[in-house]
Amino acid sequence: MEGLKLPFLFSSLFSILIISNAVDIITKTQSVIGNNTIVSSGGSFEMGFFSPGNSRNTYLGIWYKKISVRTIVWVANREIPLVNSSGILTIIDRGILALVNGTGSVIWSPNVTGPVAQLMESGNLVVKDANNNILWQSFDYPCDTLLPGMKLGKNFVTGIERHLSSWKSSDDPARGKCTYLCDPQGYPQNILFSDSVEVFRTGPWNGLGFSGNPNLKPNSIYTYELVYTKEEVYYGYQLLGSVVSRVTLSQNGVAQRWTWVDRTQEWVIYLTAPTDTCDTYKMCGPNGNCNVANSPVCGCLSKFVPQNQTEWRSGDWSNGCVRRTTLDCHNGDGFLKYSHYKMPDTRYSWFDKSMTLRECEMWCLKNCSCMAYTSLDIRGGGSGCLLWFDELIDMRQYSDNGQDIYIRMASSELFQQEVGFNGKKREIVAVTLALLIGLLLLGVSLTCYLRKKKRKNSQLNREGNLVQNSKQGYTDKSQNDDLELPLFDLTEIANSTNNFSINNKLGEGGFGPVYKGMLEGGQEIAVKRLSKDSSQGLDEFKNEVICIAKLQHRNLVKLLGCCIQGEEKMLIYEYMPNKSLDYFIFDQTQSGLLVWPKRFHIINGIARGLLYLHQDSRLRIIHRDLKASNILLDIDMNPKISDFGMARSFRGNEIEANTKKVVGTYGYMSPEYAVDGLFSVKSDVFSFGVLVLEIVSGKKNRGFYHRDHHLNLLGHAWRLYKEDRSLELIDEALWDSCYLTEVLRSIHVGLLCVQQSPEDRPSMSSVVLMLGSEGGLPQAKQPGFFTERNVLEAAGSSSKVATASANEMTITLLNAR
Repeated sequence: MEGLKLPFLFSSLFSILIISNAVDIITKTQSVIGNNTIVSSGGSFEMGFFSPGNSRNTYLGIWYKKISVRTIVWVANREIPLVNSSGILTIIDRGILALVNGTGSVIWSPNVTGPVAQLMESGNLVVKDANNNILWQSFDYPCDTLLPGMKLGKNFVTGIERHLSSWKSSDDPARGKCTYLCDPQGYPQNILFSDSVEVFRTGPWNGLGFSGNPNLKPNSIYTYELVYTKEEVYYGYQLLGSVVSRVTLSQNGVAQRWTWVDRTQEWVIYLTAPTDTCDTYKMCGPNGNCNVANSPVCGCLSKFVPQNQTEWRSGDWSNGCVRRTTLDCHNGDGFLKYSHYKMPDTRYSWFDKSMTLRECEMWCLKNCSCMAYTSLDIRGGGSGCLLWFDELIDMRQYSDNGQDIYIRMASSELFQQEVGFNGKKREIVAVTLALLIGLLLLGVSLTCYLRKKKRKNSQLNREGNLVQNSKQGYTDKSQNDDLELPLFDLTEIANSTNNFSINNKLGEGGFGPVYKGMLEGGQEIAVKRLSKDSSQGLDEFKNEVICIAKLQHRNLVKLLGCCIQGEEKMLIYEYMPNKSLDYFIFDQTQSGLLVWPKRFHIINGIARGLLYLHQDSRLRIIHRDLKASNILLDIDMNPKISDFGMARSFRGNEIEANTKKVVGTYGYMSPEYAVDGLFSVKSDVFSFGVLVLEIVSGKKNRGFYHRDHHLNLLGHAWRLYKEDRSLELIDEALWDSCYLTEVLRSIHVGLLCVQQSPEDRPSMSSVVLMLGSEGGLPQAKQPGFFTERNVLEAAGSSSKVATASANEMTITLLNAR
């Protein structure tokens, strides 16, 4: 290798006596350079420089010393290789371990001050202080390999999150598209992601192992455990005897356990996950059951039926199944036992370690939202309680593995299960049942007829109210017929929200308060109630109904209906259990829950939702108030664009409009809209760009502060972009989970979206393409509203607050300049 060309500051490094292979430490007088390495005290691991595959780049890594096939287990500078230059690993003058390249630049460092670094016999590189305390360790920052003693999980005290991330290729150890982690949400389970999409999960820990990984059993090679305390949660293992074994995450998204065979001098696969088609996450949709012994593999759980028979018969199982008999919590439900199953996704479950199974059943029975329960720990007859409150996701059935789960069912289904006699008794029961069911059906038919007649009369009255409202400028009868929007009874909505109890209140915006409710059938809803003194009025109410009534897209919040009776005007939406995006990204505690794969998934979902509005929906719709608080998150953290009160629709070839009433939110409004009242699809693109930069940085555009300048977030991101320092924009909570190429690409796309001129901004179809590809991107130009001062000047002193939220204010400018 060529000699190092270091500036004077580093010239003294040449005088260092290079250590021999027998030494396991690095100090100010002992360094690693060229072909020299350090070796752990027992000779198990070695650290030095290497070039993977056919690459000409050089990396600092750790590998097995005694194994003939060089097997890399950790890479220090995986994102920033040494390119055509030598490097040196040493303790620099400030007492910091650093990898320095040929020009004297530090390209990797733990950035802690410690006089000694040591390669342990476990393969762990540690930095110690003078008292031999560990200040930093490589085991906290795994690459694609989990070694014995490593922890796969999260420390809640320090915030360190340890996960595996695949190599990009055999020639490039940079972070690839796959991630394997122990997810602490709900109750812990290991999850495998590919491109931020769930691929496989192990199921929750049950005391003996993971319910969805039956091949993980006690053996003579290694022990394993899942530890869950207030301080941390992690999965780990320890080897038994002298066997050598490791866990890796491959580039194509397969977690594998390998063991080394001395006789053949090769690595042999011991376990693999996923193993078959039924290991595919959400293969059979909600309440579906996957079984590899069947053809097709997907079926519904017993007592459930396909939600869409046509789709199901065609092999599209994504919408899953629903109960064939609707639950009736208030009149009595019960539970059916299902045996030999992988437990459903537990990210939004609840648990208690001290309950008995009977106490668990009673607790679940009293809560109408509770859909299933099981024992938390199956050892010794079972203990603890694990509950689910929504659809049961990602279940599969085994022939002789898995565990028992108790699923909520209508009482009639329980009765059907318990009937089972032989001979004449069965015939008698069958005839009796037939008569009872006949009478029951007759009664139900009569009741349904009377209710239908009553509902029809009620609906006629409500439609009469709508017609009356049309005379007051609200809507007209023909418009209501065209919307085909269900009308809810005021009494029904009042009952579902405990008469609009303060305990049911989710929040309040300019439109009015929003309440959580539950309909008689158990469906959770969000009720948006127009207040009498609302700064938004009938026009916005009408606008939201018209804009969203017929929109159907997985990234738009679903409008279930409305309620208009007397003075009351309400919109009924599907309930989003994870609140809004701003609740997570702008909160120091909650932001840690949104790892990069989830944030990138949210960015892509918002982009697809906007693309649908701009291009694929019945009307071209401009949202005009896209912001973090208007992005709701469902139980799977899928983003849903909400609040269409300010939206405008275009017909035909319309692409731009002008308004005298400018609405929107400070920090998200495009320049041409705030200043001149011009809006188009590119106005939404600007708001999307702001949102992307907020998601990446965890900072708000409006009110952003930096000690070195007075720019807002857009200006700060632009300055870093010009100086090739965009990495500094990334939220600290993302450093352990982010794919740098994806993050940098997202920042670049965000800056393209907020360019000053609308003509320079990409369309949402281009944005979706740019986010999903690896092609080159055009250079970004200066963003609009470069500083906070510019925003305020553009808004003018005539601005009037129209809607308020917890994070920012939506404005209405009555006279656009």
